[in-house]
Amino acid sequence: MRRSQVRTVLLRGGLVVGVAAALALGAVSGAGAQAAPPPSRADPVVSAAAHQPIARQQVYERAAREYGVPVRVLLAVSYLQTRWDTHRGEPSRAGGYGPMHLTDLATANAAEAGERRGDPARPRAGTVPHGPAFQTVDLAARLTGLDKAALRSDPTVNIRGGAAVLAEYQRRLGGPGATRVADWYGAVARYSGAVDQAGARSFADEVYALIRTGASRTTDDGQTITLAASPVTGNRAWIDRLGLPKPADGTAECPASLGCEWIPAPYEEIGGGDYGNHDLADRPNDQQVKYIVIHSTEGSYAGTVNLVQDPTYVSWHYTLRDSDGHIAQHVPTKDVAWHAGNWYVNAKSIGLEHEGYAARGTWYTEVMYRNSATLVRYLADRYDIPLDRQHILGHDNVPGVTPELVSGMHWDPGPYWDWAHYFELLGAPFTATGTATSGMVTIRPTFATNRPVFHGCEDNPGPPAEGRPRRCQAWPSSAIVLHTEPREDAPLLRDVGSNPPTGTSTTHVADIGSRVATGQQYAVAEVRGDWTALWYLGQKGWFYNPRSSPRALWSTGMVAKPKPGKASVQVYGRAYPEPAAYPPGVPVQALAPLQYTWPAGQAYVVGMPAAAEYYRAVTFDPAEHQVVKGALRYYQVQFGHRVAYVLADDVDVVASGG
Repeated sequence: MRRSQVRTVLLRGGLVVGVAAALALGAVSGAGAQAAPPPSRADPVVSAAAHQPIARQQVYERAAREYGVPVRVLLAVSYLQTRWDTHRGEPSRAGGYGPMHLTDLATANAAEAGERRGDPARPRAGTVPHGPAFQTVDLAARLTGLDKAALRSDPTVNIRGGAAVLAEYQRRLGGPGATRVADWYGAVARYSGAVDQAGARSFADEVYALIRTGASRTTDDGQTITLAASPVTGNRAWIDRLGLPKPADGTAECPASLGCEWIPAPYEEIGGGDYGNHDLADRPNDQQVKYIVIHSTEGSYAGTVNLVQDPTYVSWHYTLRDSDGHIAQHVPTKDVAWHAGNWYVNAKSIGLEHEGYAARGTWYTEVMYRNSATLVRYLADRYDIPLDRQHILGHDNVPGVTPELVSGMHWDPGPYWDWAHYFELLGAPFTATGTATSGMVTIRPTFATNRPVFHGCEDNPGPPAEGRPRRCQAWPSSAIVLHTEPREDAPLLRDVGSNPPTGTSTTHVADIGSRVATGQQYAVAEVRGDWTALWYLGQKGWFYNPRSSPRALWSTGMVAKPKPGKASVQVYGRAYPEPAAYPPGVPVQALAPLQYTWPAGQAYVVGMPAAAEYYRAVTFDPAEHQVVKGALRYYQVQFGHRVAYVLADDVDVVASGG
């Protein structure tokens, strides 16, 4: 791909991924060992569940006793995989089912459908991941004598199966019994399904950290479960018996606890004056890093990692694997990766790709959420990035740079990414900071019960081995749809950029034209009974927000309003310098306003001041790269679903509610 073509792809949608490859993990050697006979199908746990359901806490305790597993280990492993949720029998992106995340990728792939990408720039997928790590339900069925369908769908049976698998891993390692909790470290690491020692160790360390801190929550099906804190440190020596490869030497920028892998993206000339697949820089010395952008890969981890090693392709800084949360870094954070579809944002951001699909309501594993949050906290601290939704963006929040490129922008990680939980893991949960008179809200529906029904999932990228197209369902979501009037059957708002030429928005899963998401902040336009209206793309957008069960938090902050005398102001997709700032030989980048209108009388929440800068990097020699800095001043605002930039001279910035 020519550099001009790469730039076009970059601007039109940014990241392009989606080639699956095999991931295999062999069974742990158990030379000379004989498998324990499966328990009777008339086991009292099953009988009790069949006739009189018992509390889920007791299910874990009984399963632990039945298979000789420390109950603390069983609970912690389950929490780290699923937070003890059932997910209504739906598989995770890694093909895991139930509270214990028993994997059955063959069934998960067969239940879904299509190899259709939705985005024509994304290549088709290749091979399907395979191996024991992706079929632990088979081992569970063999050990328990229970039906695989029940192991996938029945929480009680699933927990028994998970306990049996853990016990079998411990037996193969020759480990001690349930009383020596620290010495189950190897079995826990094996349960992660990791293909290398770094990933396995990271998972096991998280499990034992959870045992020390404890946890308690109510699951998605109403079960209250508690893991009492216990001062236990895992014995890491057991991991050597797994026979997993140790991580290769590298320079990954990552907390030591995560064991990140260094798989570099190439910086190479590819002929004809072209090069790829990122740009060398000297951040933060030459320009500040202001954003961390969250993506979903729209393909497998292995395929994504393969693609980033192609010099003719685009790039991103990190890839995270769903099954065990393993992280690979590809581009040094000082350099500029080509991932966000907006060169201004690219120059000031770090991009994280998470294995998954934006149009699939199947869930991400807890370990990937946790490892991602740990990495983001590390990066935010290093680059002094605030932990809020003005700086931690989804790809769907990144604006198009010019009007003609707005409609081609990507919308991942999509409406099914759990922003509320993610920010809890970041240590920055969304909380109310104001009252009904504060004039500003933070979107915050309850993820588990907020289930808008979109359409068009079958027309968007899905797992590589899907068969029939899978339609959208009432899946848990971070998204709220806006209406033109305070009623559910009112039309949606217009977005002339995302939905040209008429601007008509829909409930298509990829249509962000009339949609807000958890953590985003907006100025309040009006409150009428149980309905709240926001200022959004120059319009009032209404959503149901009853006091008895609010879907947004009253907040305080700064908002921008057009200066007195201005009928409207323009918004931009990039904060570039004024023409006079460009030195000789550097082409002037046009100040191209987007196609939206911001009339007088409307207010939009200010995220941050935005520096007027342009990173000129069009040659292979980084000595010829330069940052053009201007005198113009901008503010970043939450204008619609995406952020935008407005000239400081056009607006007054005041406290919300004022």
